[in-house]
Amino acid sequence: MEALRISTDRGELDVGLIHRFLSQEAYWSRGIPRATVERAIAGSLCFGGYLEGVGQVAFARVTTDGATFGYLADVFVLPSQRGRGFGKRLMDAVMAHPQLQGLRRFMLATSDAHGLYAQYGFAALSRPQALMEMLRPDIYQAAPAAH
Repeated sequence: MEALRISTDRGELDVGLIHRFLSQEAYWSRGIPRATVERAIAGSLCFGGYLEGVGQVAFARVTTDGATFGYLADVFVLPSQRGRGFGKRLMDAVMAHPQLQGLRRFMLATSDAHGLYAQYGFAALSRPQALMEMLRPDIYQAAPAAH
């Protein structure tokens, strides 16, 4: 099995690669401006996955207060690198990170990776009536100059 090196050093992140994937390939963030990606990275605990001789192949970020709440977002493995267990290794690193231990609530949204996240204890909302959201899925297409 290839050694995927995972780092939380923001300085190692290939922001161009992350932006390209999120803006062009990810169903949840099509059209996201690079400046928005840069702000999201700056305000998050980020995990980059790297292969020797290849560079960055995976990414995840968690928005957290480091004590009570975390939100996992923008998890991806490049299509050319999928099927090699890198998503699971990335999630292993996220779940083991010291800053994310003991959170009362850890959330995420997914349309297609329920099986992966269920392995780490994520489940459908136990009390959906207690949670609210403001969802604007087309925000990046609607007013790109405002972001």
